[in-house]
Amino acid sequence: MLSARISLPRLSPYLRNATRRNYGAPSATLATDPRNDKTVHLTHSRGVNVIHDPLLSKGTAFSIDERERLSIRGLVPPRQQEMEKQLLRVKRNLDACDTPLAKYVFLTALQDRNETLFYNLLINHLEELSGIIYTPTVGLACQKSHSIYRRSRGMYFSSQDRGVMSAMVYNWPHDEVDVIVVTDGSRVLGLGDLGANGMQIPIGKLSLYVAAGGIRPRAVLPVVLDVGTNNETLLDDPLYLGMPHRRLDGDEYYSFVDEWLTAVTARWPNALIQFEDFKYPHAYNLLNKYRNKVRCFNDDIQSTSAITLAGILASLKARGREQDDLSEERIVCVGAGSAGVGVCEGIIDCLVAQGRVTSRDDAYRRIWMLDQHGLLGNPNLPNEQAGTTATAGGGGQRAPLDERQQCYAKSDLPDRLSLEEVIDRVKPSVILGLTGIRGVFTERAIRTMAKHHEKPVVFPLSNPDSHAECTAEEAFKWTDGRAIFASGSPFKDVPLGDGKLGRTNQCNNSYSFPGLGLGVTVSRATRVTPSMFLETARTIANLATPSQLKEGILFPGVHQLRNVALAVGTRVCEVAYEEDVATAKLQQGEILEDVVKMSMYMPEYVPLVHHPYHH
Repeated sequence: MLSARISLPRLSPYLRNATRRNYGAPSATLATDPRNDKTVHLTHSRGVNVIHDPLLSKGTAFSIDERERLSIRGLVPPRQQEMEKQLLRVKRNLDACDTPLAKYVFLTALQDRNETLFYNLLINHLEELSGIIYTPTVGLACQKSHSIYRRSRGMYFSSQDRGVMSAMVYNWPHDEVDVIVVTDGSRVLGLGDLGANGMQIPIGKLSLYVAAGGIRPRAVLPVVLDVGTNNETLLDDPLYLGMPHRRLDGDEYYSFVDEWLTAVTARWPNALIQFEDFKYPHAYNLLNKYRNKVRCFNDDIQSTSAITLAGILASLKARGREQDDLSEERIVCVGAGSAGVGVCEGIIDCLVAQGRVTSRDDAYRRIWMLDQHGLLGNPNLPNEQAGTTATAGGGGQRAPLDERQQCYAKSDLPDRLSLEEVIDRVKPSVILGLTGIRGVFTERAIRTMAKHHEKPVVFPLSNPDSHAECTAEEAFKWTDGRAIFASGSPFKDVPLGDGKLGRTNQCNNSYSFPGLGLGVTVSRATRVTPSMFLETARTIANLATPSQLKEGILFPGVHQLRNVALAVGTRVCEVAYEEDVATAKLQQGEILEDVVKMSMYMPEYVPLVHHPYHH
């Protein structure tokens, strides 16, 4: 294994001599190595075009020299104010907003006029603001997206664009794109089908890629594939901005996605593509089709799996055990969709890699999975509990299990057992919730777990917080304060009396995908491998200190996401070189961790120099 501290070279100037094409509005810089962005920006723009470009604008911070050479003297207030005073102004105005949605709208407006200031504010207040730009507030922003729309960001590819996508991609003004986050809006968080309103998810994810992962803001692209919506409320709303028809499906849907993927990889062959909030089974089908052809991954399946596995591994240490004791856990997963199956597949991969199971089939025996009908069990065994599951109502016809779900079906237990009955029989040490349904974790179920385990591990992972399977307060109440708790959206620590606190953890993939994207981008890996996700989990699981683990804290605080991303990104780079999928040329002379760190974007004002536009 490559060490993060051995002497390794600086990234080569892999595109330093490449000719640049310019389409539409010119790109703000000629640099391709991310580290060059820290010195100077060359821009073809002048005058009001500079002021109105959020990637270039400094607001009131332009120097007198810049005002002269960029022809903006007199177009901004005469007194120069540096970043510190600008931050004071925007933070004061942000604090005056009285609701999370109002804060979201304020931050969106700031991002639309000055991205450097936006990201500086976000990094300085990451713990406070991550819940505004992303979950849980982003869920409400998606639901109201068509009502709060102000200005376009990203690209929309709709059903009316079939046949012209290869030309459309050149409407985007930047030739360099490192990360694309794409959704079809079919399964947004736990909120279901939100159609084109799902654009707020890629925007939020990419804001975290920049703030936490250090990806350059000029090199990210949020995308919606608008194939329609089956949400009747949106279809009936005259303000809805997406295509007003029901969703494409079947071959028509997959042909649409294929045309889009062909177009974006032709223009941006080095871009990492993150599939986001695609419903089951499209999520798995698209991942399986493209994972070995292009640089892509599915966030809900793979990076959610990585952070959940990291939480379980860290919880083992918090209970005084070793990470290799994972094979001794008994895990119940409530939720059998793309996220539930994806999370469990990551656990299976780790079990097999640890070598304490005899086979992959042996690993599957450690996990019990339930869907809305109850346990995936043996329909040939008698079950008096059938139809009474607390998962989501229980009744109705279950669709045939696919090949991934069948791996978790238990031949020795009746089909459709309720959650309480499963816990009575299995006595699990860990329960995972990936249903998007509030209240699935019942008091009886969690109290039964607590009877058999000193520190039951309770992970209600659905987003936003209003859709979590239980609250932190409920988990600690039902376990007499003994739970190890982690959730997808943030919950406050819970007072337990006598000055003690029930510590909460945010088991959100914001810990995993920024570093993963950073490592893939720096190494220019040709594909995203399973080992990268496994090593991401192991890296994150080792970041909490012994004193934190003793308190039930599994991860560093959200304010440390950049440090987490650096650690993960460095390890992902190592894996890329170990598995021979890295294409960035290296020269002897530098430490890999330093190369990754120096490639991370920092939101600082750098001199702007006008450069004549050349064809």
